[in-house]
Amino acid sequence: MTSDGLRPVVPSPYRRDGQPFRVAAVVFDFDGTLTSPSDLDFAAIRAAIGCPPRMGLLEFLGQIDDLEKRRRSEAVLVTAEDEAAARCRANDGAEKLVAFLRKRGIPMAIITRNRREAVEQALMGIPGIEPGDFAALVTRDLPLNPKPFPDGVEYVARELGVGVGGLLVIGDHAFDMEAGSRAGALTMFLKNDPREVAPEEDADFVVETLDEALRVIRYGLPLPPGKLPVELLQESLAGIAPNDPALLVGAGIGEDAAAMDIGEADVLVLASDPITLAADSLARYAVLANANDVATSGATPRWLLSTLLFPPGSSASEAIALTRDIQSICAEHGISLCGGHTEITDAVVRPLVVGTVAGTASTAELITKQRMREGDRILLTKGAAIEGTGLIAREFGPRLLAAGMTAAEVAECGRFLERMGILEEARIARSFAGVTALHDVTEGGLATAVRELGAAGGRRLRLRMDRIPVYPQTERICRALGIDPLGLIGSGSLLITCSAEDAGPLAAAIAAAGIEITDIGEVLQRGVGVEAFQGDDPAPWPQFERDEVSRLTPGA
Repeated sequence: MTSDGLRPVVPSPYRRDGQPFRVAAVVFDFDGTLTSPSDLDFAAIRAAIGCPPRMGLLEFLGQIDDLEKRRRSEAVLVTAEDEAAARCRANDGAEKLVAFLRKRGIPMAIITRNRREAVEQALMGIPGIEPGDFAALVTRDLPLNPKPFPDGVEYVARELGVGVGGLLVIGDHAFDMEAGSRAGALTMFLKNDPREVAPEEDADFVVETLDEALRVIRYGLPLPPGKLPVELLQESLAGIAPNDPALLVGAGIGEDAAAMDIGEADVLVLASDPITLAADSLARYAVLANANDVATSGATPRWLLSTLLFPPGSSASEAIALTRDIQSICAEHGISLCGGHTEITDAVVRPLVVGTVAGTASTAELITKQRMREGDRILLTKGAAIEGTGLIAREFGPRLLAAGMTAAEVAECGRFLERMGILEEARIARSFAGVTALHDVTEGGLATAVRELGAAGGRRLRLRMDRIPVYPQTERICRALGIDPLGLIGSGSLLITCSAEDAGPLAAAIAAAGIEITDIGEVLQRGVGVEAFQGDDPAPWPQFERDEVSRLTPGA
């Protein structure tokens, strides 16, 4: 099961025509979609008023010329609706889907051919769903042509202030699909009966349950700032099939770099990352963020390609200065700046650097996380959230001062960015035969890095939370801003798994180089997940949907 409690088998992240999509709001049909298909017996109503089987009830009532007969027939429909409202229950998965959308702030609406009074009465009786969940409720009481006319869908778009193309109409009847399609909305047909034939021409999606609908909808919702969520990244990478036998390490959760066999027992290691934060440290970020990833494979970083994108209005002096700074950081770490691309473009609003570092190792030196073994110790260099500490101090200094920190404290925290390299400890670690994995702590912090490490190695991990080092400066920043250091971006810290026999000597060697190192846990048997302890007591290992630093950005 995934973190949201849903089954891991997922449908395609595309419409039936193969195109990607976005969902800004969700529009539900009522009977048979939000509510159980058995609540309202349409066949019985048709029989009671003499409506032909394939004719819509409202259309049949509208053609009755005898006013008294129409009144009696309408009364039959109203009574049936009221009785259904009294015994109404949610369709399977409806409460979970509504709660999911509510939590994420996705507007919802209902379009139904029922009376408003009956719909509101029914909603009041469904646990977990209520009328207030829906920003618009379209019933036959409104002066609009009913489904299959597009009027109701267009009305909802106006009421919600959403382009009609961003609406997803979910229903279990051809009328729902036709109404949505004619309006230009996305449409999803719910097959309450697997034997039912979907209206192929009008349905962008066909699902058999609302749980499946939820999984489709997740693909179309706006993503939070930061790395792609792990579940979605895993699904994205599942379609990448290596077709070159020279590829030793390819794309995967928790893999920092790719590795290729280039012959004569040599391995080429490549890593690439964009740098979008800390404008005053772009050069250091561009070099070290990528060099760190290469070093975690046991390779020596040797070459850098950099793509520099500047917004309109940037000067030649600014472009040249950034190139000069990158060259300076490269020289400091024995890396050659060997090319790239520089451009002024309105695609960015501030400078963006995309770096690619290449390095080499011998086949024997290559470190792959599949080498992890049960009983290995888990070591962490330095402390949690080094990069985040420096980044926040430089980007959000005024907020820290307003929260009570001194200017000297903020300046001290800003210098943490000078510690974000892990090249020296990685160099020492790769000289020990017992080292089985190296993993750089980056976006999502230590909490995410530990999960990635376990996933890449196919192992469960046990962590001792009370042993995790957090610098006092980091604690002050996180306390001042109400964020968790375990979820805060942390380049500068290296996770190492190592045999129990070599763990002590390795830690001593790294400490002798002036780098702090702490034993924080152990590798367990094959599997997925993290066991955490606070002292002797089990504790939940935290999970963050996005890096804690993104909560501090404007509009986040």
